[in-house]
Amino acid sequence: MQYQMEVTKPRGIIAARDLNPLTPPHPTHHHGVFRLRYGHPLPFGVSLVPGGINFSVFSSNATRCTLVLFEKGAQRPFAEIPFPREFRMGDVFTMIVFDLDPNGIEYGYRMDGPFNPREGHRFDSRRILLDPCARAVSGRDVFKAPPKASDIFPHRGCIPENNFDWEHGRPLYLPVNEMIIYELHVRGFTHHPSSSVKHPGTYEGLREKIPYLQNLGINCVELMPIFEFDEHENVRLNPETGERLLNYWGYSTLAFRAPKAGFAATGCCDGEVNELKSLIKALHSAGIEVILDVVFNHTAEGNATGPVISFRGLDNKVYYLLAPNGDYLNFSGCGNTLDCNQPVVRDFVMDCLRYWAAEFHLDGFRFDLASVLGRDSQGLPLPNPPLLESIAHDPVLAYCELIAEAWDAGGLYQVGNFPSYGRWMEWNGKFRDAARRFLRGDDNSTGEMVQRIMGSPDLYQPSGRKPSASVNFITCHDGFTLADLFAYEQKHNEENGEDNRDGSDDNISWNCGVEGPTDDPSINALRLRCSKNAMTLLLVSQGVPMLWMGDEVGRTQRGNNNPYCHDTEWNWLDWGLVEKNGEMFRFVKTLITFRRSHTSVHAADWFTGKDNIGCGYPDISWHGVEPGKPDWSATSHSLAFMLCGQHDRARGGTGEFFYAAFNMHDALLKFRLPELPYRWNWHLLADTAQPSPLDIYVPGEEPSLGEHPQLTLAAKSTVLCLGRETL
Repeated sequence: MQYQMEVTKPRGIIAARDLNPLTPPHPTHHHGVFRLRYGHPLPFGVSLVPGGINFSVFSSNATRCTLVLFEKGAQRPFAEIPFPREFRMGDVFTMIVFDLDPNGIEYGYRMDGPFNPREGHRFDSRRILLDPCARAVSGRDVFKAPPKASDIFPHRGCIPENNFDWEHGRPLYLPVNEMIIYELHVRGFTHHPSSSVKHPGTYEGLREKIPYLQNLGINCVELMPIFEFDEHENVRLNPETGERLLNYWGYSTLAFRAPKAGFAATGCCDGEVNELKSLIKALHSAGIEVILDVVFNHTAEGNATGPVISFRGLDNKVYYLLAPNGDYLNFSGCGNTLDCNQPVVRDFVMDCLRYWAAEFHLDGFRFDLASVLGRDSQGLPLPNPPLLESIAHDPVLAYCELIAEAWDAGGLYQVGNFPSYGRWMEWNGKFRDAARRFLRGDDNSTGEMVQRIMGSPDLYQPSGRKPSASVNFITCHDGFTLADLFAYEQKHNEENGEDNRDGSDDNISWNCGVEGPTDDPSINALRLRCSKNAMTLLLVSQGVPMLWMGDEVGRTQRGNNNPYCHDTEWNWLDWGLVEKNGEMFRFVKTLITFRRSHTSVHAADWFTGKDNIGCGYPDISWHGVEPGKPDWSATSHSLAFMLCGQHDRARGGTGEFFYAAFNMHDALLKFRLPELPYRWNWHLLADTAQPSPLDIYVPGEEPSLGEHPQLTLAAKSTVLCLGRETL
């Protein structure tokens, strides 16, 4: 479809006299008033060249491509420029258009080609398609603002200026074993009215809360998806309120290089790009790394009934995994699966990662359903996936942390076996499950917990990986919050509009005797103690710990273990909890301080269980109620271990011994502590059964336990001790 050119010059065009006279344009073709020439096939997307803009888009099966240009915000295009046949180089349509104002236009493409779904082709030239390499997207500039039903092109590529001043800012490159990750949702972190930030729910709002993150002590944030997505794609209603549900989490990417404009306080195009960069720069200045949760396993186009936004219309057969009859293979659980090891798609993913690492100074990436990235074009797992190997060995990504969610919705579970190439870390789902069973007091849980505390050597040591390959977590965005883990035994997802069918049924949770909220002080005290036990287990285990937003202050999702669709107060972080549940916050903060200052609980290498330095103690030893007599039998629900301070000192640590005892029985147990060297004494660091401030002591104030100490651990409690030399 062609549109008649206006007599007056559109705002998207600039006069030739405004161009740099030192770089005169050299057009070879004309289309109406537009001066054109052969373009550069690489890089894909748009790039500025002297006097014009280079457009480059891939399609191996399209027969014709047309560039569609809009003035910013206009409902109708001011020009449609077909790519001359001679402007196609291989499978790339590429063209330079002179005299365009990059700040005044929005753009897309129309693709001609066969429409034959059984053969995998779904071309439709009536559709205007988003550039998959667009660095900014207009149309969703304000989160939750209703889309315009009449808009013929709702997701438009635009061209942000590259004018951000990083000064001397760079990624932090912290040692991996020192990382403490805090997973958060950008909007949910500050959108609650209690946040008291100037721009709630935005990158800028998060920047205002950096002092809180510093005070807590974490040194890495993992941001849930911030690639542009359409929050309005959900069609369900909340059956209890009648409100339209949303895609609040954002695991449904529209544009893989564009920051979510609706998360910005400063508007679209230039605004969201620079605002996100400002946030990353400020986090780095505060000593906090930034990891992005990225979703390359599927796109927002869904199944065959989903919208045509970009990839489906550009070259459906190339981008997606398809069955022989043209149906979409669905290993993502979201309707489609990207063919990530198809060479063009693989290069697309690589270019996206390089762009984010180079342009946004990111410290790493967490890959959603990463096992999909290791499947071939028939959906079968590859023994040596080209994409995973390419990411691991890419020079631009050489210092980025690479974290895999090592499973997918097709049943492929690779925890401990994910192709790592010496680089990949993993969300350790086995740590989560083992910890929940142990904390709940399940039979046959203690022996496995021993492995998880040591960094899961049974999973990672045989392949030559280090403890830091294991990203340990007990809660994350998927599932219950920590407070809900000990308040609910059943999921309560009725408000999701799916009759409570969505979300996992296997939560390995315990409600402490009452389902949901209660006024019973004894149950609330038990729940608080259980939450402290969980945080303690997480933060004294080898590997890289990850906390979920608000767990440090007892945030609840009211028993909803899949709140992906709720943009509402109960799904945001209520900052009033920082004061209301200050006891929990103080406990977690102090425990993080301890972890960061004691290398023994985040060692860079594996413990051997031997005395390798001749000090008379192994680097790690296991105990029960009696020293040297661990009980890992089926009915045991307790364990204790000691880390030798002399080995710690040899690694540059404090030299202090560390002892942890866990009693997950329903009755108290008495533990006798191991003997220390002459003139050394045990000091009490923490006891989760005690009220604040006796539940944990700040460094230097831990009381001595005297000679030959014996500890009484209450039911469902944990005790930590430090062994120090008496001067």
